[in-house]
Amino acid sequence: MNAAAELARPRLRHHEPMARHTSWRVGGPADVYFEPQNLPELQAFLAELPTGTPLLWVGLGSNLLVRDGGFRGAVVSLGKGFAGIAPIDERTLSAGAAVPCAKVAQQLGRLGLAGGEFLAGIPGTVGGALAMNAGAHGGETWQRVRAAQTIDRAGTLHRRTPADYCIAYRSVEGPADEWFIGAEFSFEPADAESVQAAIHALLRRRAATQPLRQANAGSVFRNPPGDHAARLIEAAGLKGLTVGKAQVSTVHANFIVNLGGARAADIETLIDTLQQRVEAAFGVRLEPEVRRVGEAA
Repeated sequence: MNAAAELARPRLRHHEPMARHTSWRVGGPADVYFEPQNLPELQAFLAELPTGTPLLWVGLGSNLLVRDGGFRGAVVSLGKGFAGIAPIDERTLSAGAAVPCAKVAQQLGRLGLAGGEFLAGIPGTVGGALAMNAGAHGGETWQRVRAAQTIDRAGTLHRRTPADYCIAYRSVEGPADEWFIGAEFSFEPADAESVQAAIHALLRRRAATQPLRQANAGSVFRNPPGDHAARLIEAAGLKGLTVGKAQVSTVHANFIVNLGGARAADIETLIDTLQQRVEAAFGVRLEPEVRRVGEAA
């Protein structure tokens, strides 16, 4: 989108189709959709929002299934003012919640900082990674967090540390009604070429093993202890299973892809079917990573 078109596009919209903002390319309309470009805009919006209005924060729209009936509430998608990234010192980097995780990894490669290469494999933003302790290839977001900045419904800012949260595999529990708007991450100084080589190797592996050319939301299920969701799904004979225009990927069984024209209901039916059939075959109940929100059509 060019600059003129971006300026002409309203930041506050009503009945906005969420299919435009999710990586699965599905989802009905949100009652309100807001793209604040800076902190004062966000604080003003929160201050004017009626008490009790449901809030959904969206980054790149991965790891999210919005049902076909849409979302009865307000969706917030942080804009350019929350997309800054900068070194603090020789070990520490700050990043806004709207920064794609892959961009953080690229910056680490340029700076020669090791320990965050896994971020190149996370198809979301810093805000989403903080909210779910996203991880890839053995690394997890909160292993690297020194501090986080949050905002509450009154627009008040808070500085939080890992001690303020209960952090586990793909799970973060902390103060209620606060949302991440940025964080500080700590890494180890290293040879820049070595870090870049590790990131490139990870990206090549990801391209070879994941259906990146098809609309998807990343891994659908958490890996159960001592096993992998993809292995269980494939062992149950479910790779390639199709409902409507949604399909269990033939490349990676823990991905569901939109073949073109899928409905959220198709994807949700597949998720439920995979859970039921894997549990019937192996006695293991797969737990979704994907967050499901909104109303059925």
